[in-house]
Amino acid sequence: MTAKLSVNINKIATLRNSRGGKTPDLLKVAADCERYGAQGITVHPRPDERHIRYKDVRELKPILTTEFNIEGNPREQQFLDLVLEVKPTQVTLVPDVTGQLTSDHGWDTAVHKDYLKDIISLFKDAGIRTSIFVDADLKMIEGAKETGTDRIELYTEDYAKQFPENPAAAVRPFAIGAKRAQELGLGINAGHDLSLENLNYFAQHVEGLLEVSIGHALISDALYFGLENTIQLYLRKLKSFNA
Repeated sequence: MTAKLSVNINKIATLRNSRGGKTPDLLKVAADCERYGAQGITVHPRPDERHIRYKDVRELKPILTTEFNIEGNPREQQFLDLVLEVKPTQVTLVPDVTGQLTSDHGWDTAVHKDYLKDIISLFKDAGIRTSIFVDADLKMIEGAKETGTDRIELYTEDYAKQFPENPAAAVRPFAIGAKRAQELGLGINAGHDLSLENLNYFAQHVEGLLEVSIGHALISDALYFGLENTIQLYLRKLKSFNA
């Protein structure tokens, strides 16, 4: 099975917001990403709306034809209400604090087990697939199973940092973690700093990978290669080892 590519369009919203207008057109970009082959669209609204706005999320839902993944911290009531209103395909829960620049760690699934169980149950009762952001730590992955989540999203920044010097060492904890997740019956997503340079190696060595969510690197690459070509390049990185 080839993992699906979900394109995170936060950076498109950041560019639009920098001038206060409607250019680039976020809805058109999202639709074009799907037309160019993306199998999902990811957004991560934050309370300050510095990139994706809550209004964007509501406007995206009716135009998307692939999977819609909304990331965020469920402790923010506005986020919680938004997800239950929009009912995306998937909600990915991240333990960000207010004002955080970008996600930089996974949940402590032991400490927050009871809270996560309650919030995941709420989303699943609404028919929304759930995923929680975790580090490649067996204890945290095993704890994720106890929360009732459908999937985990492996936080891959450590992999991306180590990859240039030692790819095998970089991917090892993720391969081990993914194997354990599969044994537990958890679906496996991954994201954060995956790129054209490191994606293929990761996908080759992490069994059971269902979805990758990529934004910053993909949008940056599109400045050079164009959006359609870039999406195709990423898709080929996911497919090439299955050829």
